[in-house]
Amino acid sequence: MGPDFVTNEEAIQAARRNLDQGAWDYLTGASESETTMRRNRLAFDRWAFRPRVLVDVTKVDPSTTFLGHKMRIPVMLAPIGSLQRFTPEGGVAATRAAHEFGIIHTVSTVTEPGLEKIAQAASNPKVFQLYVRGDWGWVKELIGRVKQAGYVALCLTVDTASPSRRERPMLHRTGPASATGGGRGPSYQAALTWETMDRIKELAGLPFMLKGVATAEDAAMAMEHGVEVIWVSNHGGRQLDHGLGTMDMLPEIVDAVGGKADIVVDGGIQRGSDVLKAVALGAKAVAIGKLQGWGLGAAGAAGLVRVLEIMEDEVVSAMALLGVTSVDQLNRSYVCRAEPVTSPHEMSAWVNMPVGRIP
Repeated sequence: MGPDFVTNEEAIQAARRNLDQGAWDYLTGASESETTMRRNRLAFDRWAFRPRVLVDVTKVDPSTTFLGHKMRIPVMLAPIGSLQRFTPEGGVAATRAAHEFGIIHTVSTVTEPGLEKIAQAASNPKVFQLYVRGDWGWVKELIGRVKQAGYVALCLTVDTASPSRRERPMLHRTGPASATGGGRGPSYQAALTWETMDRIKELAGLPFMLKGVATAEDAAMAMEHGVEVIWVSNHGGRQLDHGLGTMDMLPEIVDAVGGKADIVVDGGIQRGSDVLKAVALGAKAVAIGKLQGWGLGAAGAAGLVRVLEIMEDEVVSAMALLGVTSVDQLNRSYVCRAEPVTSPHEMSAWVNMPVGRIP
């Protein structure tokens, strides 16, 4: 039997009890003033639903298909470095949860126990997320391993040209400010260009996802370069501070892409209603980061499965109340702009758990 959390608020509280200060800071914080992270939540809260009534919703199907693979709900696991800080199994626990629940796991370059062991842990489709941390020989060797291990797509992260300043771990002396693509030695992420991306994409020969797109201009450039999936992201507010929330970026990027590529969005997604807002605005799927880590921190793979089950319940309930029976019925007519009613922070989706009061 898995944990009996009734809301994801309880999962977060359990994670806080289990995780040491360093792991909690790494997972929950963001860069500098954490303005971008708060804007991620604010951007979701500034969209409201426009429900339709007198629709037969006795049968609601929240599933979708992404990269040719069926997903139980339009939610993926975002790549997180150092998953082993939240549960001893690290990436193996995340991919087993994704397999049991029925969604795609995006595996980070910088998580353990390594891409082969994670790939072997379960048979669910997995995407490999690439940080370039070596020269071209290093890239070729790594992509060869990715293809040999059976990953279904390659995701290149491009919003980490410089290590960010994440002040929660800095102030607590609990770990490095940034654990993405920087560090000592040559900054290979800083040297990435569209031409480098083209070489990586051609070498991989897999469906290609570009993660970290934040403007219509770059989305249009990605279309010119044949990118199959645009991943709208600001790294959960963990890189550039004072950026827009991803849901504020999404409409212009959807318009720039014009249906020529699938779109994924992350950043501040904490409830089923968030998922449906993103899909209504044109995303094919969303990806969860913090919520994934909280689930793992609460009770390992079983904790993450329960977090996803709760999110599914929220998705199905909201779909029925919106008057839709499948996610592909959603479009912009189901949402409108509205004033937020809560102050945005990393816990503001749960009004019974104000920031700073987690037991």
